[in-house]
Amino acid sequence: MQGTTELLLGVDVGTGSSKGVLVTLDGRVVARAARPHRTDQPRPGWVEHDAEAVWWGDFTAIARELTARAADRDDPAAGRVVAVCASGIGPTALLADAAGTPLHPAVLYGVDTRALPEAAELEERYGTEDLLRRCGSRMSSQAAGAKLLWLRRHRPEVFARARRFFMANSYLVFRLTGEHVLDHHSASQTTPLYDRHAAAWIEERWEEVAPGLPAPRLVWPSERVGAVTARAAELTGIPAGTPVAAGTIDAWAEAESVDVGEPGDVMVMYGTTTFFVAVTDGPRSHPALWGTAGVRPGQSTLAAGTAATGAAAEWWREASGRPDVDDLVAEAAAAPPGANGLLALPYFAGERTPFADADARGALLGLTLRTTRGEVHRALLEATAFSVRHNLEAIESAGARVRRLVAVGGGTASRLWPQIVSDVTGRAQELPAERIGASYGDAKLAAVALGALGAGATWNSVGTRTEPDGRAGGVYAELYPAYRRLHAATADLQHLLSAVERRSRG
Repeated sequence: MQGTTELLLGVDVGTGSSKGVLVTLDGRVVARAARPHRTDQPRPGWVEHDAEAVWWGDFTAIARELTARAADRDDPAAGRVVAVCASGIGPTALLADAAGTPLHPAVLYGVDTRALPEAAELEERYGTEDLLRRCGSRMSSQAAGAKLLWLRRHRPEVFARARRFFMANSYLVFRLTGEHVLDHHSASQTTPLYDRHAAAWIEERWEEVAPGLPAPRLVWPSERVGAVTARAAELTGIPAGTPVAAGTIDAWAEAESVDVGEPGDVMVMYGTTTFFVAVTDGPRSHPALWGTAGVRPGQSTLAAGTAATGAAAEWWREASGRPDVDDLVAEAAAAPPGANGLLALPYFAGERTPFADADARGALLGLTLRTTRGEVHRALLEATAFSVRHNLEAIESAGARVRRLVAVGGGTASRLWPQIVSDVTGRAQELPAERIGASYGDAKLAAVALGALGAGATWNSVGTRTEPDGRAGGVYAELYPAYRRLHAATADLQHLLSAVERRSRG
């Protein structure tokens, strides 16, 4: 009967927008909502969110919109919300008082580089080998432990009052339930504070880095951690008493949304950057990658992420007069593999993996008076594909298998980009039927928390497959080594030009 359908609410807070879905227990999406929001950059290298306005504000707006639809018996989305889960950007560092009131803007993930000196200090203190073995990752701008140390040093008055440490999903859990928790995956990105082998905080390091700050209780992302309070119900429209799952960082929620959960499964996310989540057969590490706990209990993952791939292609669209996206893609598709002798480096914002170099820069080699707009666009897409191959090789060099690639993200809307990646890597890719993203994975985690779905159950069927083209692969087999040599040969020049840019831009 209409109006009695049991529904799952999933909400994801992203860097520039938040998205939510209502999903039935069998995975059918019945309603969606989204909200754009502001990301603050008060100084070079600082990237922040106002957690109250952005994280909680977006969540409540989306929840009210979707629960109103669920309550409307004339709406196709009518039903009863029976479980909730949220994910968000991460790792982040938000300090709050005992009541959960934020004391400082949330310091965002690796795009915020203010804590690099603290990261270097912690790397020296604990040692690279120990960090890789015990924590899974070296210190970097991605590590939330370094962000906590920065806050302690540079905002001592804030740190002295802090009694809660949150990431985006755990802040939303607190606002909904009053429970101070953090999921194991997010905790594994607080390097150097979490032992991924013991699945526990390293208490002596926590006391060294963040003395006096209570550590959140550790849970798994699909655990039921509490229920919606009467006050939260009033603000969100979610019925009081509704079970709430812990949730996790967005990319891992998205991996779960497309059933990337078994060793050898790898999610490749096509977007402004390219992000990888590889499920491994136990804890693995690589100096250039991020070894973390997974979403499911006992699961381990390796992650990688570029600094600018889709962003480089978008830069060219802007620089070439903002042509229609479909027209530009058609021009690129008309160019042959290898873009008639044009080779690019995609390091337009430095690089994160498989090497960490903030001063790496992009390049175009092989320009002639006959070079076309479409050829430049194709060369940039091919450069991102070479970067994918480079990262997959790093994942395999850590001892992990790569047996199945699942493609997600906005870049999969065009067949060209995934096709080029398959041609360069020689690997087929699955494109799932539902490509909504992390909010859909949140709904799956809510279903698991409710007991309506097994932790390893298939949630999302395969929509299409992209198979490698052997003829194009032959061209790329010649160009990939050239791509690697071009970076190696010009790295010093890239650093010189980066220094010139910093001076000229002030």
